Amino acid sequence: MSKGNVFLDVLTGLAIGVILGVLFAPAKGSETRQKISDKGNEFADTLKKKFDEFIDGLIEKQATVNEETTDNPEV
Repeated sequence: MSKGNVFLDVLTGLAIGVILGVLFAPAKGSETRQKISDKGNEFADTLKKKFDEFIDGLIEKQATVNEETTDNPEV
């Protein structure tokens, strides 16, 4: 199993746990919906940051490969 799959599985489990925790917490419906919305937004922000980091890593790796092939055209 790759690190990306494990990370995605952990995030999915965390999201499910948070949603279930909020749903079973004793609170008014409006408060519960607000909490779900807030947690969903936090999850989306975290996921976006991780995706941006992943893309930045790919760009850096591509730049490194481009430099290596430019410096050593025999490869």
